[in-house]
Amino acid sequence: MVETSARLLKLLSLLQTPRDWSATELAGRLGVSTRTVRRDVERLRGLGYPVDATQGAAGYRLGAGAALPPLLLDDDEAVAVVVGLRTAAGGSVAGIEETSLRALTKIEQVLPSRLRYRVSTLHTATVRAGTAPGPQVSTDTLMVIADACRRRERLRFDYTSPRGGDSVRSVEPYHLVSFGRHWYLVGFDTGRGDWRTFRVDRLTPRTPNGPRFAPRRPPYDDVAAYLAYQLSSRTWPCRATVTLHESAEAVADRVWPGMGVVEAVDDHSCLLHVGAETPSDLVWMITSVDAGFTLTSGPPELADALRAQAERCLRAVREQ
Repeated sequence: MVETSARLLKLLSLLQTPRDWSATELAGRLGVSTRTVRRDVERLRGLGYPVDATQGAAGYRLGAGAALPPLLLDDDEAVAVVVGLRTAAGGSVAGIEETSLRALTKIEQVLPSRLRYRVSTLHTATVRAGTAPGPQVSTDTLMVIADACRRRERLRFDYTSPRGGDSVRSVEPYHLVSFGRHWYLVGFDTGRGDWRTFRVDRLTPRTPNGPRFAPRRPPYDDVAAYLAYQLSSRTWPCRATVTLHESAEAVADRVWPGMGVVEAVDDHSCLLHVGAETPSDLVWMITSVDAGFTLTSGPPELADALRAQAERCLRAVREQ
């Protein structure tokens, strides 16, 4: 009986991996015959685990059930879940902190001592630093947006612009993106007739949703790169493009998310699109990449700001 129970637990652990398992594969992993595998699958079904038989290859997969069954995690998976829950407890989604802490407490109570030691060591040795979390958004708002994206239903919401004005928007939602310190919605604004990005903490959904829509072709292949471009250039009063005299791969790690967008040209050069409040800010951002460059486009004041920065640097060298 003990051997059978242990085998069932191992079988359940294998089935929780998101893939299809053939009876032969499972038999090899468990060291039993395929007939025993089929009997064990029936035992799991009798215990309430929805083991689905896939068509074609006579495989098995753990399906979604009406109730949440016990979950088997290996050591690394358990530590990853605990770390993720600790991060979520201090994150930017409002209302999830208490839920995360409850789930965290339950998991830590059943962790083996060796894993509790690993998790405790990581927690006590870690200090959160750097940029503070952005404005919180509610899980209800995120779910409304995510559901509208999945169902292809037009989303209506009240929106507060960065300049303080309020408006009612009707948008065909495509992607919900967590980027930096904020959540963003990317979609087609039917009132403006163009693709737009919206800060989720500035919008309040209206119910019910609007009618369903036929998907359009987005103006991007990578929504994260598209959002980075929107945030780093188009939303700022001062915008510029410079040609960097290095490849896109060489400078990629020197351009942080939200700073600018790198566009490959050839093996020896690339374009950097940036935006900022002032020309002086643009100078700092461009020179921080630490690469030779040529100014391709930008406001006339940017050239003056670059000359002023160069003169300051030369004076500093002469005065030594």
